[in-house]
Amino acid sequence: MSLAVCPGSFDPVTLGHVDIVRRARGIFDEVVLVVAHNPAKRYLFTVDERVELARAAVEGLDVRVDVVEGLLADYCRDVGATAIVKGLRGGADFDAEHPMALMNRHLAGVETMFVVGDGALAHIASSLVKDIAGHGGDVTDLVPPAVAQALRTALAHPGGTR
Repeated sequence: MSLAVCPGSFDPVTLGHVDIVRRARGIFDEVVLVVAHNPAKRYLFTVDERVELARAAVEGLDVRVDVVEGLLADYCRDVGATAIVKGLRGGADFDAEHPMALMNRHLAGVETMFVVGDGALAHIASSLVKDIAGHGGDVTDLVPPAVAQALRTALAHPGGTR
């Protein structure tokens, strides 16, 4: 049984993320979308909200959603993951992901599989989505419906964030 982990902060989850998870599910027997939680980072959505939005985004894909609070390598070892799946939009993504892939292999013996993102979705980044939504722009074609609604609600607060 092959188990792949698709990690990220998913703040928020985008259609690009969903595409990578869907494609990973076509390759591996089991896929877990893992929401990273780093208490030192500032997120728009709480970890519970990001998990809820991720679950809504992958509904029907037979994908589990979980949280990792420590090292991804430890999580992969604990659940018996055979691979980490990461989407790449371009060279800058590879440059950022490459050393992490090497370290995860060093720490846990888990390989990282890079999946080239769909060209039609390559321009979508969570940070850009938040920026567009924060300025009142329409993000409905960039994120799942539940995420678009959550962004409208979260960014309706004074000061733009909660």
